[in-house]
Amino acid sequence: MPRKFSSVAPDWWDYTTLEEDLIRDAAALTPHDLEQLSRPGFRVVMYDTLEDFYLAEALEYIHAWGQATADNPVGICGPIGPTEQLPLVARLVNELGQALQHAHFWGMDEWIGADGRAVPTDHPLSFERADRELCFDRIAPGQAMPEENLHFPTADTGAFRASWDGVRCAVMQGGQGDIKHWAFNDPLRREGAHADAPPSPEEYRKLATRIVELHPITLAQNARTSGGGNITMVPPRAVTVGPVETWQAEKVSIWHAGTHDNPLGQRLTALMISKGVTDSAVPMSLLADHPNVQFNYYRGGLGTCAVEMH
Repeated sequence: MPRKFSSVAPDWWDYTTLEEDLIRDAAALTPHDLEQLSRPGFRVVMYDTLEDFYLAEALEYIHAWGQATADNPVGICGPIGPTEQLPLVARLVNELGQALQHAHFWGMDEWIGADGRAVPTDHPLSFERADRELCFDRIAPGQAMPEENLHFPTADTGAFRASWDGVRCAVMQGGQGDIKHWAFNDPLRREGAHADAPPSPEEYRKLATRIVELHPITLAQNARTSGGGNITMVPPRAVTVGPVETWQAEKVSIWHAGTHDNPLGQRLTALMISKGVTDSAVPMSLLADHPNVQFNYYRGGLGTCAVEMH
């Protein structure tokens, strides 16, 4: 018996194909309930102010890079959404006099243009440009990370994938999108072998850095958060770090400020990870099988799932 079709994109898998009771249980969670979802391997942390929230996110960079030595290079894989932590990272590095010659950074993803290549840094939505302008270009020259230690994914994924060999990834940070992804690990289309059921968690976890087609909800979200609502400027494909690289990270740290996913989404993935419910229609839920995951919430961004007419 095939599962129900998506409420928003019938040709795709997404969280709207889940059983209604799971969605109802997630919607009923209070902020206190969320805090109780912590278990071994999964930790829920709450922050009462945005200042504390973004400072804690920035400090993950400082702590990770502080472990790096010539014999033990260490890096962090970081997101664009959110971005508010990035200027704080640069300021902390400068103020603390932290030297980054043995530290590494991996960008999570990048848009793919109509020519099949990663968009150049003069593209208005370029993730690499945002990383450089908001963080790396602000670090004092004597402390800056060597250019060869900055790794940004491109359409030819070979060099990016190889960069993970021999470098320890202490933390992979991420946000959570409306489609319940980290990076651009979106649900897949409902077609072919996956017409009646999404890929199994085991199958999805075999995906490495790759070019992906983006779910319509992801296109709409990026237009809303980054393009003033102009969905025509959002490329329909991207290159993204995959589960293979994610499982190479010692820790996966997801940051919920309340601006990228909605109140239901922030609750749903935490519930699924806590209870070990994995389903590739909700890619974030697959992190239930990662040994060290932390969800970080700004308490004021949790909102409510109560019906409110506006």
